[in-house]
Amino acid sequence: MTVLIPLQSATGLVPPSDTLAVPRYLEQVYWWAYVHPKAVHLFEREWLVNTLLFGNYARLRDAALDTMGQRIEGRVLQVACVYGNLTPRLLGRLAPDARLDIVDILPIQLQNLGAKLPADDRVHLMPGDSSCLALPDASVDQALLFFLLHEQPDAVRRATLAEVMRVVRPGGRIVIVDYHRPLRWHPLRPLMRAVVRRLEPYAIDLWRTDIEHYLPDGLRPQAATARHWFGGLYQQLTWTR
Repeated sequence: MTVLIPLQSATGLVPPSDTLAVPRYLEQVYWWAYVHPKAVHLFEREWLVNTLLFGNYARLRDAALDTMGQRIEGRVLQVACVYGNLTPRLLGRLAPDARLDIVDILPIQLQNLGAKLPADDRVHLMPGDSSCLALPDASVDQALLFFLLHEQPDAVRRATLAEVMRVVRPGGRIVIVDYHRPLRWHPLRPLMRAVVRRLEPYAIDLWRTDIEHYLPDGLRPQAATARHWFGGLYQQLTWTR
């Protein structure tokens, strides 16, 4: 069965999800997309997710999964739930003895994702804060952040990346898919700038600054590659810890 559990750390159990405080920025800025039950009902539609990404959802999903492997071994961490079928597709590639942990601070998102997944003992849905992961150092083989960082304010984004770097083992892989600054000639650039200003106030940071900039001083990947799609609007970073 798919398991919904509190995270464990060296100091014991983290409080259950109903005692975790939802960050104020999430309630104020993204209530319409993730927090309100009607939001989950609205956005959990494959065609809508694909439309919001201008038809690029499957391409971005498959590119991330292909980077992680046709057969995904070890312990995998997905930071934050994702609308659409990304996680079921990831589960479909998981080796029999592998493990998939999905961490999200919103109980409603964990419940929604759990309803999409088949019963599977390899999957653990865990309430937690991406900026303060209750996981041991170097305990994860791969981590996936799919359209998460653009939704976080500067300090939270920095803490999230620091935590992911902490929990991924040396030689492990971090895959990040998110927005990027589109080329100047991109026909959708004015529209996306308007959308970002209105609905995604933190996303403009990724237009202005490389994601690696948000890592702590002196902490950089051992190796890094970048890919861009759709006139530069989307990016995938692959880091080796």
